[in-house]
Amino acid sequence: MNVQVVTFGCRLNTYESEVIRRAGAAADVADTVVVNTCAVTAEAVRQARQRIRRIRREQPQLRIVVTGCAAQAMPELFATMPEVDRVLGNEEKFDPKAWTGTSRVAVADIMAATTMRAHAVDAIEGRSRAFVQVQNGCDHRCTFCIIPYGRGNSRSLGAASVVAQVRRLVDNGYREVVLTGVDITSYRDGEARLGTLVKRILREVPELSRLRLSSIDSVEADRDLIDAMATEPRLMPHLHLSLQAGDDLILKRMRRRHSRADAIAFCGAMRRLRPDIAFGADIIAGFPTETEDMFARSLDLVDECGLTQLHVFPFSPRPGTPAARMPQLDPAVVRERARRLREKGDAALRAYLERQVGTRRRVLAESRMLGRTEQFVLVRLPRSVEPGTLLELPIAGHDGRRLVAAA
Repeated sequence: MNVQVVTFGCRLNTYESEVIRRAGAAADVADTVVVNTCAVTAEAVRQARQRIRRIRREQPQLRIVVTGCAAQAMPELFATMPEVDRVLGNEEKFDPKAWTGTSRVAVADIMAATTMRAHAVDAIEGRSRAFVQVQNGCDHRCTFCIIPYGRGNSRSLGAASVVAQVRRLVDNGYREVVLTGVDITSYRDGEARLGTLVKRILREVPELSRLRLSSIDSVEADRDLIDAMATEPRLMPHLHLSLQAGDDLILKRMRRRHSRADAIAFCGAMRRLRPDIAFGADIIAGFPTETEDMFARSLDLVDECGLTQLHVFPFSPRPGTPAARMPQLDPAVVRERARRLREKGDAALRAYLERQVGTRRRVLAESRMLGRTEQFVLVRLPRSVEPGTLLELPIAGHDGRRLVAAA
């Protein structure tokens, strides 16, 4: 058996797990499982620890290596687990030689990382869409966020390397590529920003059918990016926004860089430029000091921004962050607000799906019976097709979570 990789968290972790898997195969590493962790919430850390214990019970012969953001930010938490053989930082995890070292922990100072390495990935196992990492780390210090301590400061991959990676994936049959990173709107290659990179990819890889962006910070969107969204049909009309809250005082206490008015204005402007665009967003429920009136503004933001897909996070105090030292809400209140926010998101999605009935949509098959529209909405396909196939389908209905295409 070669290397197994267990992945928690974001698209970036999915991409990096593929790099890890391929590195292990190239180095002929055997009987090893690498657990690539997430640190965004306490629940993500709990799930990773639970999975590690299960792996040890079910496959006691395997060497267990723990890495990722949680391992970088809190290595001692995993090093004290008897099930774990080695803990690696986010810079060490790509080197198979590091997986077999003798010391229990090998975690360097992530803040010392100033460059990104390019990874030659020509496929993403089990995925019909491919991911390309263009950026890592974050220079911002939101009061709730531990990710900079797991990823370090912002650094970007050169545009030529990004284009070469996209070209490699397209040559291997991928129709859609997703640009990903920790804070991709902070992308810089000299004077070039994210919009410049997007335009260059579309210009230099004309065979690419669909280019998509992962989560963006709307206040950092540059003019070229906005122009590309308005004028480039191959740049998908879907943006997932890092909004986090709808109340200005909570946004200030989060140390976010936008206001409520900024978020509403951005969505309105983008919808005028690209009328078919859809928006998703990350929103935190139950941030410290959040009153019921403040929370109501987050609920209202769903309608005012026209959001259709929500990622709801019950606030989770992360060790060492300023928000962990603020007055906390009752956990029951946090859970109840998260439930209400999810219900609001579900209702917004159902209303959006209803509006799609009777239209025709271009759909990329992700599995034999499921695909996604350009707006990243799931579609149940009318027949079995090969993953990666692009189809234009009439939409006959929906089931509340996804569209249903007619034959």
